[in-house]
Amino acid sequence: MTQFPSDFLWGAATAAHQIEGNNVNSDWWEREHAPGTDVAQPSGDAADSFHRFPEDIALLSERGFNVYRFSIEWARIEPEPGFISKAMLQHYRRMIEGCLAAGLKPMVTLHHFTTPRWFAHRGGWRAADAPELFIRYVETVLPILRDVEWICDINEPNMVAMTRGEEGTEMAAAALPSPDALITERLIESHHRAREVLSTLPALSGWSIAGQAFHAAPGGEEEMRAYRYPREDVFLEASRGDGFIGVQAYLRTFIGKDGPLPVPEGTETTLTGWEYFPQALEICSRHAWDLTRGVPQFVTENGIATADDERRKDYTFGALSGLGRAMADGIDVRGYLHWSLLDNYEWGSFDPTFGLVGFNPDTFERQPKPSIDWLAQIARTGNLAR
Repeated sequence: MTQFPSDFLWGAATAAHQIEGNNVNSDWWEREHAPGTDVAQPSGDAADSFHRFPEDIALLSERGFNVYRFSIEWARIEPEPGFISKAMLQHYRRMIEGCLAAGLKPMVTLHHFTTPRWFAHRGGWRAADAPELFIRYVETVLPILRDVEWICDINEPNMVAMTRGEEGTEMAAAALPSPDALITERLIESHHRAREVLSTLPALSGWSIAGQAFHAAPGGEEEMRAYRYPREDVFLEASRGDGFIGVQAYLRTFIGKDGPLPVPEGTETTLTGWEYFPQALEICSRHAWDLTRGVPQFVTENGIATADDERRKDYTFGALSGLGRAMADGIDVRGYLHWSLLDNYEWGSFDPTFGLVGFNPDTFERQPKPSIDWLAQIARTGNLAR
């Protein structure tokens, strides 16, 4: 049994486009409905969390969790360049106040993959003024964040740099696209400038990095380091000086002399095709600690796409066991957020089910799974036990 500290924070995470529904002014909505789109399913109503967020907050608060990570949607707040929707600012402020009233600390993500259509049409993160436009948005939302303790400015910038808005946002089980060096530069500049703006608040701010728990195949150590650096390490190095670093882990990737290797035949995989490998969280936590030179951590995402809720519990138990080992060795981890609170829209399909809670796609009735109560027991007691 592992005992987590009494002040350790527990909760779950979501992202606006994946659960809110009808995010019609975003680049992803446009892509979903473009003629000949490569997207298998549109997000549509998603889980209707735009209207049902009080139910989602209650799912966590009533079970004794104390953090809810959600994102606010730039495309709703600034649907046209320079036009700010006061109604949408008030909507997200109500979400923050709803969390606080329910005893949950809101962790607010400012950018979770999607951007306004107009931003994408200007060149997206490649545009020379992309950091300026992002900082204008950060300054716009600053007043509604006044009593938020945790702010993630950009979710998985390494995935943003790799997917470039042209491929999907899901991490592959093996080969990852080559990062766009210009987008990497723009994202790091945006992050550092956002950190300055957010420093006017009492919040801790940072960003979250998608770790791959890279492994070198025999003889591939040098190739692994070269492959990993632009896809992960450069973003971890850019986190030095942040209030926290968000660690996100799901899988591992083997790198050989000729690049990434596929998941071996016969290996247990998840609904996304990733290897079942709960040890990824410990590996990514230790690597982030080394690369950031000791920036405090928050596990902002960790979970598994499965239709078998017992495997979800087993995976999470293994991940938390490894996290406990890392913490016992002195790594400063402040909390754990499961991905995801809800089964959601996984960037092209509703089929990969990551949620602690399902929902009826016709009525949107929430359907808690046994795993949420299992994890809630750990959250209330701090005791990791089967």
